[in-house]
Formats: sequence, structure tokens, C-alpha cells
Amino acid sequence: MPVSVAIFDAFGTLLKIREGSHPYRKILKLGVAQGRRPKISDAQDLLSKPMDLRQAAEYFGVNIEPRLMSRLESELEIELAGIEAYEDGVAAVEALQGAGMKVIVCSNLAKPYASAVERLYPSLDGYVYSFAVGAMKPSAEIYRQALQSVSAMPADAWMIGDSKSCDCDGPTAYGIQGFYLGRKDGSGYATLSLFAEDMLLAKNQLG
Repeated sequence: MPVSVAIFDAFGTLLKIREGSHPYRKILKLGVAQGRRPKISDAQDLLSKPMDLRQAAEYFGVNIEPRLMSRLESELEIELAGIEAYEDGVAAVEALQGAGMKVIVCSNLAKPYASAVERLYPSLDGYVYSFAVGAMKPSAEIYRQALQSVSAMPADAWMIGDSKSCDCDGPTAYGIQGFYLGRKDGSGYATLSLFAEDMLLAKNQLG
């Protein structure tokens, strides 16, 4: 069966943040200052539950005075507005969709950051976020949800991202062909354009 679905990680793959404000991390640090003991599950809770900043503070039992919360929200808005798409990401998505392939984003993400993905890549065929499905990469469940969003099977899909465990090993274990994007270290694919070229070649050979 020819490959027909491309699954991309979001940040570090399709999008870049110049300088993050880390608002959720700041909330957790404020919690520590107030005597809250960090839990191993904190990061997973942040990424697998649909929480904005106020909801996160309430969930973790952190008291934040209104002026500081407004500042954190403002910093987050500035950060989101400054997020950019990688040029090779835009080109790869256009090439693959132009050839009739389905393109999905599958990302471990806190809820507010989804808006940047959809602003910069508004025409994808599927958007699968950890906070929305309640599961994180490299859990098999999030890959299942990604394929279900376009009614595909694991053998139909290739996935790429900048995490070897989440975007290469995890999907490969599920039956998806996973690939590593090594923009900086030179391993795996150096660009998404090269990845798209190989996908198109595989599609044409198997088709």
C-alpha cells in the first residue's frame, strides 16, 4: 500500500519559538515558593489536560495575584504572536498536500500553543494535541488518534520530528515509519523538504 499520510511534530519541526516565556513553568515555581511540593506528574498534567494559565494555577493550587496573572497572560500572548513557521515546513506541507497526501500535526502541547499551529498551518487535515486527547507521545494512544483523524492505518503513514523517542521510536513501535529531524546535529533528515521528497518518491514507487 502506498504511503498516503504525513505526520509532523509541531514545535522544533513545523514551528519555531524565538524566546519562550515559559508561563506554566513560572506558575509551578510560584507554587514551590508557596510550599507546594513538585510532583513527577506535573509536566504530564500540563500537557495532557486542556488548561489555560488560570486553570493551571487553580489545578495546582497556586495563588497568583491578579496583576501578576495578567502579566503572565500578556507575556504568553506576545510569545504566541512571535512564533514563526519554518520555511521548509510550509514548503513540505504544500508539496505533500498538492500530491494528494493527508498531513497531520501530532504534538505534546499545552492548550494555548495550538492557536499558533493553526494560525501558521491553517489547512492541515488533522490536528492532534496531547492536551486534547489526554495522551502524550510516545504513548500509542496519541498516534492512534492521529491516524483516526484521517481514517488511516499505521502502514499508510510516515512521521517526522525533532525527538527520537517521540517522533521516531514511538511511532515506529506503533507501525508508523518514524524519522528524526536533525536540523542542528546533522543526523536523520536535515530538512523537511528532503523528507517530503522521499515521501513523494515512495508514494510514486509504491503507487
